[in-house]
Amino acid sequence: MFYENDSLYLEREKSQIPWIKIFTKTAYKELSHCPKSLQEELFYMTLFCERALLDFYKPDKINIASFANYLPRIHIHIMARFKEDAFFPESMWGKQQRELVDLKLKSFEDFVYFFKQKLKKDGLKF
Repeated sequence: MFYENDSLYLEREKSQIPWIKIFTKTAYKELSHCPKSLQEELFYMTLFCERALLDFYKPDKINIASFANYLPRIHIHIMARFKEDAFFPESMWGKQQRELVDLKLKSFEDFVYFFKQKLKKDGLKF
């Protein structure tokens, strides 16, 4: 976990690509079960993560997904995708398209520092 507040927490998914998962602290099964204020916070944080990944890693595309079939609770995946990643253009759960290559990306630890600085600029605490 690299960020949390009263209602959400963010985790890194270990992967070849930069991949963030947003979880609600309360285990709601469906997005429509969440209070409106939490829905708005989830949407805000999803966009915030997307912008941070775009600014820091300069990916070719951002993928956002929320299936929650295996883990039946709200969580959102935000993934920075690159044309050279092993699965592109398939989803990260799809068929691997090529051998893994070194994408020569900045470290996720450096991203977390960038992310927290961006939060401060937006006036959010962590």
